[in-house]
Amino acid sequence: MRVAIYGRVSTSHQVEHQTIDQQLARLVAHVGAHAAEGWALDPAHVFRDDGYSGAVLVRPGLDRLRDAVKGREVDRVLVTAPDRLARNYVHQMVLLEEWARAGCATEFLDRPMSDDPHDHLLLQIRGAVAEYERTLIAERMRRGRLAKLRAGTLLPWTYAPYGYRLSPDRPRDPAGVTTDPAEAAVVAELFAMYREPGTSLMQLALHLDTRGVPTPRGRPRWSSPTIRGILRNPTYTGEVYAQCTQYRAPMHRRSATHPIGRPHGTAVPQPVSGWLLVGQVPAVVSRAHFDEVQAKLATNRSFARRNNTAHQYLLRALVSCGHCGLACTARATNGRNFYYLCNGKGHSTSRTAPRAAPRATPLPASSTPWCGMTCVRS
Repeated sequence: MRVAIYGRVSTSHQVEHQTIDQQLARLVAHVGAHAAEGWALDPAHVFRDDGYSGAVLVRPGLDRLRDAVKGREVDRVLVTAPDRLARNYVHQMVLLEEWARAGCATEFLDRPMSDDPHDHLLLQIRGAVAEYERTLIAERMRRGRLAKLRAGTLLPWTYAPYGYRLSPDRPRDPAGVTTDPAEAAVVAELFAMYREPGTSLMQLALHLDTRGVPTPRGRPRWSSPTIRGILRNPTYTGEVYAQCTQYRAPMHRRSATHPIGRPHGTAVPQPVSGWLLVGQVPAVVSRAHFDEVQAKLATNRSFARRNNTAHQYLLRALVSCGHCGLACTARATNGRNFYYLCNGKGHSTSRTAPRAAPRATPLPASSTPWCGMTCVRS
């Protein structure tokens, strides 16, 4: 009998303490105890998910396990407990029924299942308790985090904004935040240049590209969204706020060639009245200059291309380049000829690397368009 084993832990703390290895060791020992019955465990059929929540089914190890079961590669799946498989009872039933249809049996070490109705009732009860426990833990963590934020002992972010450095000994303590002189000078220059009349975000990006300043992620090309994120961050005034944004699941495609959804959702800005002041850090710009930049950003936002209603484009925000995967912008000539132009044909600062298969040839120089596809007329 071909056996597969699956283990999962939710937090990085559990990953560091190797609790998932303990699960796998129990499962391997259980397979060895039934070796006389013909149980065999292939190393390729050891599936694990380190640091993945049991509330969702999108997990790399679980996806590979489901593919193996669908491909009739295993006859039995071993898991230590039902909550390691999923924290939601509905998800548990989906997986168990899917594997049963494929002719694969499922066994939990803590409570072996059978066709007895009492076993199925117990599984339902344990699934409901696991889901309740997860909700209770999440609520306690939320309240504890909120209490630390109000006390000023916890930073709302784990990665320091561009221009700042965290203390290696106290990475979440606001008192340990310091400035990086070189990056802080770049931030101050961006605020000063953008306050000048006629200066745009694209011009700031071109300016940094010309000087060879690397981006916050170490890349050679800056983009307008990166510049905008720096100019809108109130941390540079010396005050750290929490609850500035609220998480929202993705609701639309970033590109017509990509599926709906992203690894993370969208951060929706919240009213300033709801912000929570956490602590003080070294300031890079004054509050007056920051407010002046915010006013200019708000004014320029009203002239954004997405707010252009002069023409009715049939495929607005629905066309993407089939060559590089970037979105295509709608254009009009003389109010009659409508077409869609790939953003990759513009300057290097307005485009990003492709999300499709990697290219075998090096990227072109910044003076030439990245994408060589022609325009699409509508």
